[in-house]
Amino acid sequence: MRLARLRRRMSATEMAERMGVSRMTLYSLEKGDLTVGLGVLVRALGVLGLEEDLDHLAADDELGRRLADAAARPSRRVKRSPAP
Repeated sequence: MRLARLRRRMSATEMAERMGVSRMTLYSLEKGDLTVGLGVLVRALGVLGLEEDLDHLAADDELGRRLADAAARPSRRVKRSPAP
């Protein structure tokens, strides 16, 4: 994220202002802090002109797709015999 910002010759202050967040939030995002919300990431990608990259990332997320598919499968219930 930081490299993309620097390639565009954008200061952290300018980027944060365009995103509507503080510089500290931007710095947290650039460090990979997992407490930064997904909305902040999406806004950052939008400011950098990379919002379509999020779709590519999600499309190539094989592990995420397998986990989602596993969670979507109906659970199999075990039939119990009636008590005597």
